[in-house]
Amino acid sequence: MLLLIDKPKGITSHDVIDRVRRITGERRVGHAGTLDPNATGLLIVGVGREDTKKLGEITKNTNKTYEAEIFLGEERDTDDIEGKVVNTGSEITQPTESDIKRVLKDFTGELSQVPPAYSAIKIKGRKSYDLARKGKEVKLEPRKVTVHSIELKDYRYPILYIVCEVSSGTYIRSLARDIGRSLGTYGYLKELRRTKVGEFSVDKAQSLQQLQQSR
Repeated sequence: MLLLIDKPKGITSHDVIDRVRRITGERRVGHAGTLDPNATGLLIVGVGREDTKKLGEITKNTNKTYEAEIFLGEERDTDDIEGKVVNTGSEITQPTESDIKRVLKDFTGELSQVPPAYSAIKIKGRKSYDLARKGKEVKLEPRKVTVHSIELKDYRYPILYIVCEVSSGTYIRSLARDIGRSLGTYGYLKELRRTKVGEFSVDKAQSLQQLQQSR
């Protein structure tokens, strides 16, 4: 059984799996494509041996669509709202909407992207975020990613609201950071919602509460 869950803010993707295990009574449960605790939206969950096996193929080289709020004027060590402020742009001129539209065009297509230091990427067998939390210097190599489309939906400084379709492996936190820098200021990811994974849409997803009530 494949379930489309609309993950709420404040819990991990693993928390969702634990809830699904309790609701369904099935021990073999997995998910495709982790969402950070602060993010919401589509999480594809496989229940049972056969469907958990399908999860890798579902997300392999699969495009994803996100709605994102970027806060301009600050940069944080995690590249999202959960981190500590490390840079501020209080004396930097506020970008205009024309500036933003011009810069967003530069972020369409194939990009070389440095993942966030606070990520699950492994360095010599250890997760990057474990090293970063211990104060270790983390240097991750740039990766090739593709931003298929990026659209400005709203801009009211310091909040920039975009919708983007990206390749698998793209970090929206890194995108927020790099967009801020390209605008001559700083930026971090304030809010994130995943709306599509390949052919699957959050419009067809259910909340954990709805799943509980359906049992």
